[in-house]
Amino acid sequence: MAKNEELVFGIHAVNALLASAPERFIEIWLLKGREDDRLMPIINLARKYGIAAQMAQRKVLDEKSLGEQHQGVVARVKPGKVFNENDLDDIINNAEKNDTPPFLLILDGVTDPHNLGACLRNADAAGVQAIIVPKDNAARLTATVRKVAVGAAEFVPLIQVTNLARTMKHIQQMGVWIIGTAGETDTCLYDVQLSGPLALVMGAEGKGMRRLTRENCDQLIKLPMAGSVSSLNVSVATGICLFEIVRQRLN
Repeated sequence: MAKNEELVFGIHAVNALLASAPERFIEIWLLKGREDDRLMPIINLARKYGIAAQMAQRKVLDEKSLGEQHQGVVARVKPGKVFNENDLDDIINNAEKNDTPPFLLILDGVTDPHNLGACLRNADAAGVQAIIVPKDNAARLTATVRKVAVGAAEFVPLIQVTNLARTMKHIQQMGVWIIGTAGETDTCLYDVQLSGPLALVMGAEGKGMRRLTRENCDQLIKLPMAGSVSSLNVSVATGICLFEIVRQRLN
């Protein structure tokens, strides 16, 4: 595959991209013999936009998706917009113009693409306006991430930054309060006011946030853990924290 091309697979991921950016599609491969209710919308949209679509055996799709679960559809597409630090100001300013407090998610050192995809899905459901990740030592927006995110990757900007600590300081100067999760603090998630302009920081599973990231948080919180397991999967913990913020904003 050429450098200026990407793969997208999975029914929800391909559907979401077809709905939001059909001009990016080069070609679609569909599982031969499967023209059921789940694949027909993709087939119909491909025909509507004049996108080349061909039937292929499962082995071909398995090879194209590198063995990942493709659900009978693989697409070759042009790369989408890559977001960076310069886009953050617009996202924060647009939120304030719409009388919506900025709501950001920062992932520090999350390297597993399945966790990143699940966090994208959580973020979209909770109304997060952007996810911020470091360029190095972090999962990138791959076909696997898009598939796990079931379409959310097309709607929540993933912003890669070269210096996470500097970016955190910048959004603080724009009035965004930064809450970090850390097991060593005594402050519980449910005891903190979380209704204003906010960025939630989640660290890598096991390691947590890096030292500089932790030092640049305005406040640290933790989830109350009653069992013998010391931590939760990062995407699960992210979902719990995001929806506590949502709950407070609705009250």
